[in-house]
Order: sequence, then C-alpha cells, then structure tokens
Amino acid sequence: MAAVSVRYIVDDVEAAIRFYTERLGFKIVMHPSPGFALVSRGDLRLLLSAPGGGGGAGQAMPDGRRPEPGGWNRIQIEVEDLAGTVTALRQAGVRFRNEVVVGNGGKQILVEDPAGNPVELFEPVRR
Repeated sequence: MAAVSVRYIVDDVEAAIRFYTERLGFKIVMHPSPGFALVSRGDLRLLLSAPGGGGGAGQAMPDGRRPEPGGWNRIQIEVEDLAGTVTALRQAGVRFRNEVVVGNGGKQILVEDPAGNPVELFEPVRR
C-alpha cells in the first residue's frame, strides 16, 4: 500500500520541524529547501510547506487565495499518558486550543503547532 501523507501549511518550516521532532516525536525524512520538509511518525508522513515556498503546494489559487495555516482539520496522535504529555508540553510553552475533553472513546486535547495548525492528542479508553 502506498504511504499516506498529510500536508500542513506553516509560516516557518524550521519552527515546524523543531515542534514536530522535539515535542511530538517525529523524524525528519527530508528537508530539501527552506520552504518544505517531510517529517514522519510511524506510518504518518507530514508534509510541511510554506506559502509561496517555491513548490506547488504553497502557490496561490487561480482566484488569488493563498494557502494559510490554521483551520480545524487535524492529525490525531495517540499517546499513552495524556496528562503527562500535556504537562510536558505546557512546560515547553506549547499552545493549547482547549482543555482535556473526555468522551466515550477516550480523552483528547488540541495543541497548536507554531503556525496555528491543530494537532489532536488522544488517549483511548483502555478496556
């Protein structure tokens, strides 16, 4: 099966690389230019692109709209200990969109990467 990738538009590719590798356990796969990097964690390949960063993903649309970070679509990362992960990220100065939410399937919280893209941290219910 082919790898599945998710692309995030980020303001600062270097800051995004540091966030994903230092805070969330991703590895750098490639970083061929200042406007693009590919990082991975398990089977997830995350493409980090700067608006106007020289590649196709950062280019303006025909109507003039430019790619920008943010929104509500997100990747989800499963963690073993959500409370411990949240504490470590708060101490590192990471921004959160909310507090921990408890649902039928487990607990979750949304953190933001340096560009404001959401990442859901999820601890499933252990049965």
